Amino acid sequence: MREIVHMVHTSLDGCVEGPNGEFDWPVLGPELSGYSREMSARCGEFAYGRKVWDMMSGFWPTAESISDDPHDVAFAPVWRETPKVVFSRTLEKADWNTRVVGGDLTEVVTALKAEPGQDLLLMGGAELAAELTARGLIDEYLVFVHPVVLGATKRPFAEGTARLGLELVESRTFDERVVLLRLRRA
Repeated sequence: MREIVHMVHTSLDGCVEGPNGEFDWPVLGPELSGYSREMSARCGEFAYGRKVWDMMSGFWPTAESISDDPHDVAFAPVWRETPKVVFSRTLEKADWNTRVVGGDLTEVVTALKAEPGQDLLLMGGAELAAELTARGLIDEYLVFVHPVVLGATKRPFAEGTARLGLELVESRTFDERVVLLRLRRA
């Protein structure tokens, strides 16, 4: 059975975006970029909520023409080739090897997990991640803590999230600046 792995970048104060929705603060140096590619290879399908999908699909299809960052140049073809799933109540179709799923979230995720293949990598998506967490549907969390304080309010675990026991299975530092906390449900 496939698992859902949630990969999220946070600030030191636990925010996933700046006060005005900015996502220009995570720095992916060579080590973190390499780890990101390893995770992409481990997981056979990327998963997104609608808002993150809009951001990703607006950048990665043509990333090489927008950016010369080594991570962007290396990851863009991986993103285009990897199957993707978008959870949405409003989106009807999506390009770039992407299927859109809607309906009862527990039923949809249970069916996705039952499919053959590699794990699903959920990237970002505070609202979707919070809902999946509340339903016990995320198996592993990769929380990357960046050395920045954003002073915003959007967090990977929404206010009111029920108590959740997690087991730390790995901690690691990348590029002498970003700390990974790899956690599984206890």
